[in-house]
Amino acid sequence: MKQEFTVKPISGYLVVIIELLLLGGTIAAFANEIIWLGVSLLVLFVFLIVGFTVVNPNGSCIMVLFGAYKGTIRENGFFWVNPFYMKRHISLRARNFDSEPIKVNDKLGNPIKIGFVLVWKVAETYKAVFEVDDYQHFVLVQSDAALRKLAGLYPYDNLEDHEAVMTLRSGGEEVNDELEKEIRERLTIAGIHVIEARINYIAYAEEIANAMLRRQQATAVVAARFKIVEGAVSMVQMALEQLSDKHIVDLDEEKKAAMVSNLMVVLCSDKDASPVVNAGTLHN
Repeated sequence: MKQEFTVKPISGYLVVIIELLLLGGTIAAFANEIIWLGVSLLVLFVFLIVGFTVVNPNGSCIMVLFGAYKGTIRENGFFWVNPFYMKRHISLRARNFDSEPIKVNDKLGNPIKIGFVLVWKVAETYKAVFEVDDYQHFVLVQSDAALRKLAGLYPYDNLEDHEAVMTLRSGGEEVNDELEKEIRERLTIAGIHVIEARINYIAYAEEIANAMLRRQQATAVVAARFKIVEGAVSMVQMALEQLSDKHIVDLDEEKKAAMVSNLMVVLCSDKDASPVVNAGTLHN
């Protein structure tokens, strides 16, 4: 595969001096009525003007002669090249692409909306111009395809897939690295250097967002209840052990069961307990 190569063109300022001399000669020839010489010098003057080109900082200029690639100018400045060259200027600056969220299906088939931001720049001008039809459009299409592929590899979260080690929502840098790797592989053919790629938006699609929100809330409630019950059981066990060890009161199995029931109700209740003072004996 043919690769890019850089060339060092002629300084444009040297050719400007020649142009001034040609212009002076043209004027002198017409003044002395040497028409053929004046016309020749004028044609040469116009011909040389076509060869001037300016390359801005972080820019480049590709030169093609009758369909043959002749090199790329990467130096910035004012230059003169063969007037027959077809010149195309390519920016080498870093560019941002902030995608609109697209609707895709995750690994479990749930519809989600996901968006990403991509920072890229042209690294090889030959590939960018001659290996693909439109390198900017190529970046957009292939980045979108890479994002869709990534979304299908992982679940949105592990509520349904409890064995999932990495999810789109909690994967963080690992998911971003995978996305960047996938995009980089796809854009190599176009000579594009991927500086950074990361997910900047992810959510369930509107049609299932409410249902998934309720499911997440239910999961959170269950997890909280589990912790509450676990703590309550520990506290009841500790209370019974302390009463038994210090011989504060002797409780038979029936009284222990009643005490455990009362303590569990108090400790697991959503509301503050309203104690009832027993003014009689333990048996009343």
